Amino acid sequence: MSSGGSAIRGSRVGSGPMGEQDHGFHAERIAVSYWDALGNETIRYFAANVPEEEIPEIIDCPTSGLPAGRDKENPPAVAKLEPYKTHLAYVKERRTQEEAEQLLEDALRQLRERRGRLTPTN
Repeated sequence: MSSGGSAIRGSRVGSGPMGEQDHGFHAERIAVSYWDALGNETIRYFAANVPEEEIPEIIDCPTSGLPAGRDKENPPAVAKLEPYKTHLAYVKERRTQEEAEQLLEDALRQLRERRGRLTPTN
């Protein structure tokens, strides 16, 4: 069963050609190239009226994940990679063993009070 006509499915009747460029205001923009240590180029576009100091010097390259800079001849060096840390490892950096034991005891006391196994201490 055909509806006939040459309209593109999902388009409005009378909407005009797809990809109309006449609608809206297109701000002037500048292209800034960034290069990573592997030579990958990434182009980012910024509004032409953005001050130079607001355009980042280094970005993360979407292709390699490496840092990419604006100087093609001297791309930024890879920062020292730290090993993956678990949540527990970060907690242990912030808390002493004594603080951890006190927090655990407080949490267990509150849990027991909620469950009615211990009368609240006031």
